Amino acid sequence: MNILIHPTYFPNLAHFVAIAQAEEVTFEMDDNYQKQTYRNRTYIYGANGKLQLSIPIIHSQKERQKYRDLKIYNAENWQAIHWKSLETAYRTSPFFEFYEDDIQPLFTQKADYLLDFNMSCLNVVLDSLQLNLNSSKTDIFQKKTEGKTDFRHLANARKEQVYNFDTYTQVFGNKHGFINNLSILDLLFNEGPNALNYLEAQKLSL
Repeated sequence: MNILIHPTYFPNLAHFVAIAQAEEVTFEMDDNYQKQTYRNRTYIYGANGKLQLSIPIIHSQKERQKYRDLKIYNAENWQAIHWKSLETAYRTSPFFEFYEDDIQPLFTQKADYLLDFNMSCLNVVLDSLQLNLNSSKTDIFQKKTEGKTDFRHLANARKEQVYNFDTYTQVFGNKHGFINNLSILDLLFNEGPNALNYLEAQKLSL
């Protein structure tokens, strides 16, 4: 299966199930930015349950702005806040220390453009999963696709469907139960090298 998908901020499991099971992945690079999407947010499992991490962005005065042109608002020390949240949530997980040195630099090096930063996050996760991706990027935006399964809807946080992925052990699962479809980081820190096997075994409806 060849798929078309948005690069989002540490994508959720639905994104990565689609990516892991695809023969070829094309990343949408030329669309307009939309609010209320996973382009600048992700969800992790904090001590009090589901926790949203959002990247602050600089909104243009233009009615429409290309995703690739969207700048991050770095006056806020959001990177330090996000890393501290990840440490607090996953320091006691089985594989946090295993991947820490690869992921932590993403939160110390200044990032200017949201799309570039999301691609950097994605590449680090792909390396961590040891997932060799046959991928390409779009040059122009096309509403309809030919020869590819369109998974761009997965970026829409407002219309997210309910997924019944297999449960796995989560750090605070004994307090709040299993929380489905969190950031790929939740799976990676809890399942480690088994994460790719997990992704390949899940079912994702269109």
